[in-house]
Amino acid sequence: MNEDVAQERRERLLENLPYMGLAVSLVLVVALGPHTAGTLGAAVGLSAAAALWLRFAGVPYPTPEGKRARAIVFFAGLLVLIAATVYVSPLFGFFGFTGYLKVAVLPRGLWVPAIALNAAAMATTQVGGFANLHGGTLVVYAGLVLVNMVVAGVITYQGIEEDIRSRQRARDLSALAEANRRLRETMDENAGLHAQLVTQAREAGILDERQRMAGEIHDTLAQGLTGIVTQLEAAERFDADPERRARHRELARTLARESLAEARRSVQALRPGPLDEAAHLPEAIEELAGRWSRTSGVTVRVEVTGAPVPLPPAVEVVLFRTAQEGLANIAKHAAASRAGLTLSYTHEVVVLDVLDDGSGFDARPAADGRAAGGDSYGLTAMRQRLRQVGGALEIESSPGDGTAISARVPAGWHVGVPVAVDNDV
Repeated sequence: MNEDVAQERRERLLENLPYMGLAVSLVLVVALGPHTAGTLGAAVGLSAAAALWLRFAGVPYPTPEGKRARAIVFFAGLLVLIAATVYVSPLFGFFGFTGYLKVAVLPRGLWVPAIALNAAAMATTQVGGFANLHGGTLVVYAGLVLVNMVVAGVITYQGIEEDIRSRQRARDLSALAEANRRLRETMDENAGLHAQLVTQAREAGILDERQRMAGEIHDTLAQGLTGIVTQLEAAERFDADPERRARHRELARTLARESLAEARRSVQALRPGPLDEAAHLPEAIEELAGRWSRTSGVTVRVEVTGAPVPLPPAVEVVLFRTAQEGLANIAKHAAASRAGLTLSYTHEVVVLDVLDDGSGFDARPAADGRAAGGDSYGLTAMRQRLRQVGGALEIESSPGDGTAISARVPAGWHVGVPVAVDNDV
């Protein structure tokens, strides 16, 4: 801001210097003479003409592109007025310096001849006027012209170049200030967007956690409670058989303990207990099938084909939960006498098939996109989990023909060691 004020003051000073030099010259002529009517009249008339020419014919600096011709005309007229006033009196040399000040309005190629012409006029004042240009004075005059050209030329060139650099710095500073202003606006906008993204991320995280907890509750608490209720109802049916009643109650207690442990693991976002304790996914699924068979009373055949490979934990959890959900649906809806779990490993995919010979259902999508039968939430949760790991779910079923659920995930991670599992549970 201070530099802008200083620049404005310099520009006003340079604008007023020609008038000040003209006024000083006129005052000296009037005060020192010669006091002839012709000299005084010419001095006053030429001074008025010079002031009017400066005021109305002048061009701004830096010269606009469309006013360069006008600038040449203006400077030519100024040189004529300088020569005329110096002819009247060498005391107008104070006004003659105006020529050096106005050289900058010309195209760069005209600076040297313009300075030379003005130097010639100024040298005339230094030898006492045109009347003294004769004899040996001409040599002195030529030397003074040369000195004026060199000294005034160097000073003029340096002044113009410094002014150009100063204006360029001012433009650069102005551009930098504008860039900083835009940067601040962008930063403020980005800060607002960042806050919005943080809020959205927090809300998305809350929603994801709710969905995770809903799925875990469905897979652990809901299924465990269903099994407990089933075992307690079975115990009531065998009041006359204390041994069988005790066995169903013991199974209910076991399911309650396992469900509690799984609930705690879900809160801590850990892998399912059987999967965490097993060495391989096939073993975890075999253990799952064994426990389910004992509580449901349905025979389950577990089969593994191909060479089992260790999969990323997230993928193993998805396949385990799919098997768990598939068996839970069989117990609740299928009324099956047999079930089967097949885990197939290939170079491209790992496929988990859950089969039963139960009542089946109409697997064609309804108008809302859901299956017409079965546990809609469970099937939806299966699909969502599989999509998160790049997998897919297929369901084949029809009333009276049983159900086949097939979950497949990419298998291109690691090469493992075969694990032989082929049991009737």
